[in-house]
Amino acid sequence: MIERRRTKRMPFSMTLEISNLYKQDNVRVENLNAPIEIVNISKGGIGFISESILPLGYYFNANINLLNNEELLRCVIKIIRSQPLENGKTMYGCEFVGMADILSYIFDEYDKKISAEQGEAADS
Repeated sequence: MIERRRTKRMPFSMTLEISNLYKQDNVRVENLNAPIEIVNISKGGIGFISESILPLGYYFNANINLLNNEELLRCVIKIIRSQPLENGKTMYGCEFVGMADILSYIFDEYDKKISAEQGEAADS
């Protein structure tokens, strides 16, 4: 299978809760309280799993801490695809919207960190 992604996916584990979804034409879904589990991340977006059914084409705001420090990645995320899983949950693919290219260094630092951790684990 040919990889179509423009950016490298990296494993990532974090839980968030989506409380509001919106579209560009001011359509809103409020008080949603949909817990999500982020399973991977890249410079282009995130992949997450949720028990909630979320509409495609909607956006949500997120604060993501990749490096476990005080530097939060504040971002807008657009839900672009979904895939039902056998356990009754759904896997979602999302893209970052309007993120400044200068923030790509955060992903480069995260990639270095997990590569170093994997190298240490292999040496053990």
